[in-house]
Amino acid sequence: MRIISGKYKGRRFSPPPGFRARPTTDFAKTGLFNILNNYFDLNDLEILDLFSGTGSIGLEFVSRNAGYVEMVEINSIHSRFIHKLITQLQITKARVIKTDVFEYITRTKKKFDIIFADPPFDMEETRDLPSLIFRHNLLKEDGWLIIEHSSKNDFSIDPHYLDMRKYGSVRFTFFKNQE
Repeated sequence: MRIISGKYKGRRFSPPPGFRARPTTDFAKTGLFNILNNYFDLNDLEILDLFSGTGSIGLEFVSRNAGYVEMVEINSIHSRFIHKLITQLQITKARVIKTDVFEYITRTKKKFDIIFADPPFDMEETRDLPSLIFRHNLLKEDGWLIIEHSSKNDFSIDPHYLDMRKYGSVRFTFFKNQE
């Protein structure tokens, strides 16, 4: 895993043995951030990274000067790894929360500029994420939800659907909050 741009560009991190997360490839991550850079000035944005896994996406946002990044990960090994990276890099604008994503969504009162979700590709509840996020009003006006998923998911009929992009076997679907 490596950070591809910004303050921590080129930093590499190796997850411990037995780590089960599937990190977003550099190819897909580059494509994602090229899109985001065309629509957002990432400086000072508040970001929520759901199903954080390695923390790769959240750390990429921090490296690119996001104002604050909250990373939610239920797996103890994964959340400890992310916490260790935050500590090593002396990052003060991010934190990892070890909890279930679906519980977090229903109880948080915060609103974010961008929410990124990378659930396990075989998770059935992935199809429910957009409606859950919008029902709980977690995005600021004009905020985006981005879901990383496999080809088995199609969100194109969702009322908040904006676009979908493919990078190899990975797909990013974008949703926009238009209050």
